[in-house]
Amino acid sequence: MNILFYIAIILLAGIVSAKILGKVKLPNVTGYLIAGLIIGPSILRIIPKGVVGKLSIISEVALAFIAYAIGSEFNINHLKKMSKGIILITFLQALMAMFCVTLAMIFIFREPIEFSLVLGAIGAATAPAATLMVVRQYDAKGPLVDTLLPVVAMDDAVCIMAFGVATTIAKTLINNSKAISVVNLILLPLVEIVSALALGLFMGILLILISKRIKGEDELLTIIIAVIFATAAISIRFNLSSLLACMMVGATLTNMVPNNKRIFTTIEKFTPPIYIAFFTIAGVELDLSILKDVGVIGIFYVIFRVIGKVFGAYLGAKISHAPDTIRKYLGYTLIPQAGVAIGLSMIAQNILPDPYGAQIRSIVLAGTVIYELIGPLATKNALIRAGEIKVG
Repeated sequence: MNILFYIAIILLAGIVSAKILGKVKLPNVTGYLIAGLIIGPSILRIIPKGVVGKLSIISEVALAFIAYAIGSEFNINHLKKMSKGIILITFLQALMAMFCVTLAMIFIFREPIEFSLVLGAIGAATAPAATLMVVRQYDAKGPLVDTLLPVVAMDDAVCIMAFGVATTIAKTLINNSKAISVVNLILLPLVEIVSALALGLFMGILLILISKRIKGEDELLTIIIAVIFATAAISIRFNLSSLLACMMVGATLTNMVPNNKRIFTTIEKFTPPIYIAFFTIAGVELDLSILKDVGVIGIFYVIFRVIGKVFGAYLGAKISHAPDTIRKYLGYTLIPQAGVAIGLSMIAQNILPDPYGAQIRSIVLAGTVIYELIGPLATKNALIRAGEIKVG
């Protein structure tokens, strides 16, 4: 059957599943993942295993746009308006989750450093959609919400930066395992990260210059897509982080032309079906047989990531002298994990050798389903205990 037929099945299954699970207030991304799992090789086999590899281009495209969108939220002027406490909390809750997961993998399961470091970096990610859904649904208001919203807005940017560092170190360890040195471990990752950011800055400036000469939205959309594709392709060609480069394109635009909303809203018409296909394909690729082998590790990943988020948020709030409600409950509102984590797991699968890449993918996908099920409930309960949701 033609590949377009399978893409059509993927899109339709994702939409239908999201609609059905939406009736019980579950996030759309959970519906997409479950739809993919059902129609994939693990259950119904509507999408054959041989077809899955041919769909990788969709994942690469989706990841580029996800990174671009995250970068567009990274406005320096907005960051300056935020208190130092919120910025500190954001970094500590993300990096503490990474720290806890990494140490658990190394010292409890004796996993390789590169595996542990990459999985830990993915653990830093938080999905803002599920959290914001609860805040809006219950019209939550108060100091906890005022802190939560900017934290989740910046979290994915911090995660992508941490992942960029982690994967670069991991590649250095894999490629130079016999002749590793402190210089290689520090210098090579630093060169790759700076190069990726420099590429993103250059492509962002190029896009700004071109967009000034374009008036029609169709032409603008075409140019934006072309620049993002080119940025991702050049990054992959030279073994740079395409996520960091595409994020830098978005960050360059939002900081150099902050009032040009058109350059960001235009792309929103193009991305929805790509995201639906991306998350559904992630479910298609979930191998249930691997879950049996990584079951215990997966459970510890879920537990230690939550411990890191809760402790990191508490520590950041305590250092910045935030109110008690923020210290006690902020970490529990940061449990949901979805889009960015799934995307990063796909990159990890391509970077790490077998079986580690596939294991990370399965751990993160399974963890995503768990987090998206319990995350909104944990957020709601935390906001109620903080007195920011009116009960009754």
